Parts: sequence; C-alpha cells; structure tokens
Amino acid sequence: MIEKEDPVISEEEAAQYDRQIRLWGLDAQKRLRGSRVLLAGLGGLGAEVAKNLILAGVKGLTLLDHEQVSEESCRAQFLVPVTAQGQNRAKASLERAQNLNPMVKVHADPDRIEDKPDDFFLQFDASVGAVTQRCSMEVVGLNPAAGWLGHFCVEFACSSFACVCLTGCSRDLMIRVDQLCSKHNIKVFCGDVYGYYGYMFCNLGQAHNYVEEKPKVVKPSGESNDGPKAKKAKVDPNETTMVKKTASFCTLKEALAVDWTSEKAKAGLKRTPVDYFLLQVLLKFRTDKGRDPDPQSFPEDSQLLRQIRDDVLESLSLNSDLLNDDFISYCFSEMSPVCAVVGGVLGQEVVKALSQRDAPHRNFFFFDGRKGNGVVDYFGPN
Repeated sequence: MIEKEDPVISEEEAAQYDRQIRLWGLDAQKRLRGSRVLLAGLGGLGAEVAKNLILAGVKGLTLLDHEQVSEESCRAQFLVPVTAQGQNRAKASLERAQNLNPMVKVHADPDRIEDKPDDFFLQFDASVGAVTQRCSMEVVGLNPAAGWLGHFCVEFACSSFACVCLTGCSRDLMIRVDQLCSKHNIKVFCGDVYGYYGYMFCNLGQAHNYVEEKPKVVKPSGESNDGPKAKKAKVDPNETTMVKKTASFCTLKEALAVDWTSEKAKAGLKRTPVDYFLLQVLLKFRTDKGRDPDPQSFPEDSQLLRQIRDDVLESLSLNSDLLNDDFISYCFSEMSPVCAVVGGVLGQEVVKALSQRDAPHRNFFFFDGRKGNGVVDYFGPN
C-alpha cells in the first residue's frame, strides 16, 4: 500500500540525502521517498541490495525470508550477527538493516515466499493508491555556498512507485511473480550469485519512462556569416538538458525462452555471453535439487551439473561444447566480493527504475568474477 508523502523535506532529510539530491535531483529523491520495495531472500546478495536501497532512502523495505541463519550464510551476509545462528534470517537482519537509515521503515517477514498468495504482491502495486499530483516542495537548510538557495520551493510531478526484488528463488516462482507483477504495473528484479558468477534481470514493463541528462546542443544563429561550418549545431559542455526517453521490457519467461533454431538467433550466437546458458543450467539445478550446488557435495553436484549442462543445451538445440567444464569448479557458494558487485548493480538499477532517472540496464547483467568484468545484454522478443 502506497501512502501520500508529505511534500516538505526536513532539515534532517536534506542533510541525510544531500549528496544524492545533488547527484540525481529533488524529483528523483522524492520518488524514492515514496516507494515501498519487497526484497525476497536475505543471503549475501540480498544483504547488499537491502543496504543499498536503505541508504538510498526508499520509503519502506520488506525483508522476506524463511531460511535460518547458518554458519555459511554468516560468511557473506553482513546484516546478521554471528550469534544469530538458528534464527530466522529476515528477523536476524532487521536490527542492523534499520540502523543503516532510521528514516526508512524496514519490516521483516519470516514466511515462505512460495506460500504467499497473489494479493500479497499486490500490496506493492504502483497502480493501486499511487498519487500523481502537482505540488510544491519546500527545502530547508541546504548549503547556499554550494550554489543552492537556502530556502526555496520546487514544483514537480509527485508520483509513487514500487517494485519486487527476488533473490534465491526458483525459476518457476520467479516466472509466476514476474507475470503477476507485469499485469499490475509492478517493476520486477531478479538476481543471484553462484560462486564467481552472478546475474541480474529486470522487467520494468512495456513502456518504462525515464529522463537522461545530456549535454545541451546549441543551434547556430541564422545571421552568421562565417561560412558552412558556423551553421552546424555545437555541444555546450557547460550546459545540460534533460531528455525524456522510453524503454520496453519483456517477461522473464520470454527472456529465457529464446528460440535458438531461428536464423537470427544462430547468427548472433557467437556474440551471446555464455553466462546466459550457464544461468539456465544453474536454475535447472535449483529446480531439480531444491538447492544450489553445495561444496559439501562437490563430487556428486559436479557430475549433476555436467549432466544438466548437456540436457539444457540439447533442449535448446545447441552443442554442449558451448559451455565447457571449467564452469563447474567456480559456481559453488556465495562469494562476498561477487555479492558486492552484483548487489551494487542490482541496487543501482532499482534506484534508477524507481526514480525514473537515467537509462536502465536492458534486461540482463552478467558478472564473471574470474575475469572481473560484467556485460549487459538483452534477451527476448524485440
């Protein structure tokens, strides 16, 4: 449920979010301030995403996780104290999460996400109770020396937004939630970390509107007599303008169901990141075993990963040589540095989507910790 926000930013909020307001502006911060987010899964990646969203200043964050704190989860999850083993992961993360930013309402839900009815996700529906209005925001206490007026009003369109972020979930569950949210204008993000590998997927709807800051193009004067070159438009590096743009997204089900037998897909196969197929293998492993690859079962899980790799690529009409055996040794457990990178990107993309500021990643981001690089690519119908 989204509530109407107080149009006045307090001195405390202005001080807390001063750097962010300077970075992406009052309008973007206002949208974040009116947004409630559901975050499912409080593993290492979930903790990174929670931290980033809380520090960014969303209105509220619901932490949903039924798992218990284990010795392994403490290694990559910095929100749970080491003394919390055996406790619910969402509840154990609550205190440290709330202390990051007292102005954000953080709530812990210990239920299984699989048991949640559809109505639960509709609480985060941006189309239900969203308020769009012309209003005046009074800003108090900003630093005049930095070029800001100490006390002024800005008129802008005030809207409420919402999204659901899924980590550590099965493929079927992610597809179910994504399809439900797509029908109700809810933004959806999915992500996971498997050893050295990590990914993020986002579905922001068929028409996601955002603004992008661009250098201002100065048109030449018609009275110039300096020749043809003077008539060309010039870019003024000292001035910028906000450009409105729209991006379209597909569902996760469509993104994972690319027909690789088509001539167009075959032609682009060499440019396709192998991480896309690795994701398909790891999601299938989770579906079959109800868990991720476990270091304690390395011999058994390695053999199963190899078999799933062959089955998945065969079902896609692709050669198993596309994904060599090297991946097997590097996809066990959550690694903190990989969680930090993928969680940073995922948190950034949620902030961009909610604030409608800057171009979003469309629609997959893959990170390979062995190489230390990431790639953004789109999969699905054009």
